[in-house]
Amino acid sequence: MKRRLIKEDDDPISVVSNLFDVAMVFAVALMVALVTRYNMTEVFSQEDYTMVKNPGKENMEIITKEGNKINRYTPSETREQAGKRGKKVGIAYELENGEIIYVPE
Repeated sequence: MKRRLIKEDDDPISVVSNLFDVAMVFAVALMVALVTRYNMTEVFSQEDYTMVKNPGKENMEIITKEGNKINRYTPSETREQAGKRGKKVGIAYELENGEIIYVPE
């Protein structure tokens, strides 16, 4: 007696039919892991916040969230962005006790 391994009504491609579901679960898990790893949970909260990325370097960015609006600022003395021009107005120093002192120029 001869046995058939594949039934006539089975589709050989059905094995890969759930790969999309597996990929979506993996993508969501990866996003959650990245958000928790880099402490970016503030992005999803309802509170306003300000974050400084690369402080003190040329590619520094200031990211603020006000309500549902997220703004990105790149401070520069020479480039004009969004019709606004800025300039350096002073220096801030942080003391050993955590106090910050602003010195205007």
